Amino acid sequence: MGSVMERQTESRNPRAQSLGKMSTRQILELLNAEDATVAAAVLGVLDASEMPPTFGVEPELVTGIIAGGDHALRMSIEGAEDASLGLRDLAEHVTAGDVVVGISASGRAPYVVDAIEGAKRDLDAAATIAITCTPGSALARAADVAIVVEVGPEVIAGSSRMKAGTATKLVLNMLSTTSMVKLGRTRDDLMVDLRPTNEKLRQRAIRLVEQEAHVSAEEATRRLEAWGWHVRAAIEDRWPAS
Repeated sequence: MGSVMERQTESRNPRAQSLGKMSTRQILELLNAEDATVAAAVLGVLDASEMPPTFGVEPELVTGIIAGGDHALRMSIEGAEDASLGLRDLAEHVTAGDVVVGISASGRAPYVVDAIEGAKRDLDAAATIAITCTPGSALARAADVAIVVEVGPEVIAGSSRMKAGTATKLVLNMLSTTSMVKLGRTRDDLMVDLRPTNEKLRQRAIRLVEQEAHVSAEEATRRLEAWGWHVRAAIEDRWPAS
């Protein structure tokens, strides 16, 4: 496997080794240039965490689990991913037939590897997927499918929240968005199942109904109000078949 320093995401980036001597502008330009190497053509794809409001699905359809629990979403909990408790936490959410995706830039976080190794063995998951930036890692070997995004060294050595984090988010966006499209939660590229929970989204819903039903804004609003702001129903002017 090699030492930590030999792993790509933890090794030093030769273009950043004078980082402390660079001007603010130079640092920003370097960060932008390095991040651009992983941006590809998927920028703007919606984040998986936005699936309920964007695609009208129940929150339980896709559940995010993080080492350290919900508190770790607001504050970094160092060492949380070192505990082999991933399978225990996973068991509270996974049922037979689910797909489990494990995420670790280094591919060696015990919490994630533990969850992926046990998902099929103990929880009867249908499939396991690894998203990592390290080829041949324990996580990549444990999963049925390994998505390995080799981003190279970070601008700040070992800080995998940077390019590795950006790359991981882009891959997740692709997985979640494609899944929702294939589940029929869009009409081509239109979010006809979005939940208009604020004024911005209500205006978007009105425009969608105008565009797809070929009606005026007033008629679109009337339909949306009649159908409880269900965009697909307002477009078809009937409750969609399940």
